Amino acid sequence: MTSLAVLMIDVQNGYIAEDHVRDLLGWPPIWRLTDVVEECANLLSAARAADIPIVYSRQTASPAGLLAANPRAARHQKIRGSRLPALTAAEREWRSSIIDLVAPAAGDLVIDKTRHSFFAYTELDPILRSLGVQRLLIAGLQTNVCVEATVRAALERNYEVAVAEDAVSTDGPDLHYAALNSMRVLYVEVAPWRELIAEGAQWDRAFTTPNYGRDPAYWDERNVATRNGPA
Repeated sequence: MTSLAVLMIDVQNGYIAEDHVRDLLGWPPIWRLTDVVEECANLLSAARAADIPIVYSRQTASPAGLLAANPRAARHQKIRGSRLPALTAAEREWRSSIIDLVAPAAGDLVIDKTRHSFFAYTELDPILRSLGVQRLLIAGLQTNVCVEATVRAALERNYEVAVAEDAVSTDGPDLHYAALNSMRVLYVEVAPWRELIAEGAQWDRAFTTPNYGRDPAYWDERNVATRNGPA
């Protein structure tokens, strides 16, 4: 399994902070956060036991501040700024640190990023090439944001990609499942992490499952319409 690496995306204290920042921004809590962090911890333990490389992303603010943000993100930050509590430097550092339960171990890599994709403006790609990695197993937060952005960037770089469906989450089940299906359609392997990490795992669901990631009810309606012809 030397060609496999685990990417652990943004499992940071900001998601477990009890300062109601998400409420102030109008964002719902992360769905099944406790369960997902525990699954991430189990995945990390199994990967270390199998000598699979682990690379964490850590979302941070750019040193350039709003100058480095895209215009809509910069506007959002300006609008929301007055709603947020003032944080000390120590509090900001704590919020950006990895959650204790999934803390990096000796030999793990942690790379800061400032964009949704782990590949954007980071050295992730050359590090993975140096490790001889061809397959990426991706877990962490959030399914439809940084996880999906990283998945798409990995596909563009010709990695074989899987997402641990039991070790990712986001702002509710609808966004979570929609993002997983969106990635399935892109030929991403989506399954529980224990299946993905197993020795000899084929990662072939995308090629052996008809209409992978697509709505079966919609597909059935289309077939009925085709068989019946015009009204």
